[in-house]
Amino acid sequence: MGKLDGKVAAVTGGGRGIGRGVAKLLAAQGAAVVVNDLGVTVAGQKETQSPADDVVKEIKAAGGKAASNHMDIATVEGGEGLVNQAIKEFGQLDILVNVAGILRDRMIFNMSEQEWDDVIRVHLKGHYCTMRPGSAHMRERKYGRIINFSSNSALGSPGQPNYAAAKAGILGLTYSAANSLAKYNITVNAIMPGAATRMTDTIPAGRMPGATGIPSSESAEGTPRDPANVAPLVVFLASDDAAKVSGQCFGASGYRITRYTHIVPDRIVASAGPWTVEKLAEEFKRSLGTDLIPPRM
Repeated sequence: MGKLDGKVAAVTGGGRGIGRGVAKLLAAQGAAVVVNDLGVTVAGQKETQSPADDVVKEIKAAGGKAASNHMDIATVEGGEGLVNQAIKEFGQLDILVNVAGILRDRMIFNMSEQEWDDVIRVHLKGHYCTMRPGSAHMRERKYGRIINFSSNSALGSPGQPNYAAAKAGILGLTYSAANSLAKYNITVNAIMPGAATRMTDTIPAGRMPGATGIPSSESAEGTPRDPANVAPLVVFLASDDAAKVSGQCFGASGYRITRYTHIVPDRIVASAGPWTVEKLAEEFKRSLGTDLIPPRM
């Protein structure tokens, strides 16, 4: 008996890295899985074939149920196509996992409009395009699990303003959807993963916290940076054991799981009337301006 027997899941970006590990563990726990992967490079360039087919073969060889999907989930058509395929082939959609993404790293002062748009499109719009039809179906059935993928880059990664903005936007989307879908028995959570993938391979080591000794994606298997280490948290959040867990962000890196707090007020100053610039400047030095902490990953 698996934690997800009888459930149906869809995983975007399921052909490699974290998505591959998630798709395989979902299937191992009893879920039928639609594995979506457009088959592109990290920079978004089309490849000759989609790795989703290989993951499906692995799942079926292990006795699981799976189907591949090659649509662009950053389009409304692609998002609807993924959801509809799950319903057509397996009768329903219970679990939606949004992993797909690309990188176009550049400093904010020399980033092109295309580099900005491409990353926002795949990550942030991609989440919308699957969540809209997915949540509509789940709402009708009064059941669903949505797991989104953010990143600790949202906390201030240098040289990734587009990626950081998209991943921070995914957090806002997650929190909003969790509040609005709770009455339909649909949970929505986010994960900030830490693993060696094709995407981290492109990041200069000096920009990665604790970069010393981090393996490449090709040599990560069996190490703390193995992408498969992220999958157990996804399966838990997709299971009935997590029925009361929603609107949360968790980190999954190596063998460590982290719960992140929501942004909460730290210090507040109030005036009896309108602030003047001079009065605010004086008060700021005594209160809001003390012990400032810069953004950090």
